[in-house]
Amino acid sequence: MNDQQKQFILAFLAYAAQRDLSLDKLCRLSGVDLREITGDRSNPISLKQFNYLWLHACHLSNDPLFGLHLGESLQLAALGMVGEIIKSSTTVGQGVEHAVALTPLVTDLFGMTVACNARSFTLSLIPNDANRAASPFAFEQMASFFMVFAIHELDGLILARIRPGHVTMPFQASAARELERVLRCTPTRSDLDYSITFDNKYWDLPILTANYALQQNLLQKVVAALPGKMRQETWQDRVHQYLVKNAYLGIVSLEEIAANFNVSPRSLQRKLKDEHVTYQELADDVRKSLALHYLESGGYYVKEISYMLGYNELSAFSRAFKRWTGVAPGEYGKGILNE
Repeated sequence: MNDQQKQFILAFLAYAAQRDLSLDKLCRLSGVDLREITGDRSNPISLKQFNYLWLHACHLSNDPLFGLHLGESLQLAALGMVGEIIKSSTTVGQGVEHAVALTPLVTDLFGMTVACNARSFTLSLIPNDANRAASPFAFEQMASFFMVFAIHELDGLILARIRPGHVTMPFQASAARELERVLRCTPTRSDLDYSITFDNKYWDLPILTANYALQQNLLQKVVAALPGKMRQETWQDRVHQYLVKNAYLGIVSLEEIAANFNVSPRSLQRKLKDEHVTYQELADDVRKSLALHYLESGGYYVKEISYMLGYNELSAFSRAFKRWTGVAPGEYGKGILNE
């Protein structure tokens, strides 16, 4: 197991823990040594073990779309060196080409190709038939993961919410609505093809990378500021961390977060109410924290910060910021970029 594959397994296990799965049980059922995986050195896990990890994660979470939801929540930084290379690309097109070339470092189940024309570019998965046959469940979950991961990471690279033009993949009819929500378009059902198409206007857009380092710093500050026990022991902690980790998408909706945790929006509201907090209060707290840190970093214009935090108009962000701090964004601190 190379470093990138191990990095992915660790991200997979971290997400499983976030979903309240017992990692000891998950690994035991899958025939995997948890201590070895999380140690400094580890032997490769077999395709059979990898298949069982996905199978039991879906079963224990009661979520047949576990891979889809992992892709929705995972950040590019979780792929280690691969993520760093993609982030250091100059344009979206370069990042996509690098991602395609580096796919074998993350998975042996398939490769990827990219085809570009005057109107669009399409990412397609090319199965490794032998490995797919040996690990069919893992293939399906990893394919779904890569499809949604591509969308969300394009979001993060250019700080915009991208909507694919077309998605083709195998899926059950019962999953159609959730696929449409996560993939942001109505998928076309196919028995064999996995492909996703984007408007070519994104291809030459410059990649904005500073937000990744800043977000990592922000998350560390959020965790360090908490007294006592580690986060994620309460629902408000989980929601708070999810909002911070995915801040480059703007503040996501209650419905999106509930789906990621495989609970209904009403159930999540009830769980938060039991902890004497509302989703809106958490969202406002994250917006405030991120706005302050973005401003203090000195690397963003106020207009950019407003957009990154999901405000359609600068005036709305300014009013909210003044409510939080008593001053307008441009008046906060020194060295702020105001235009």
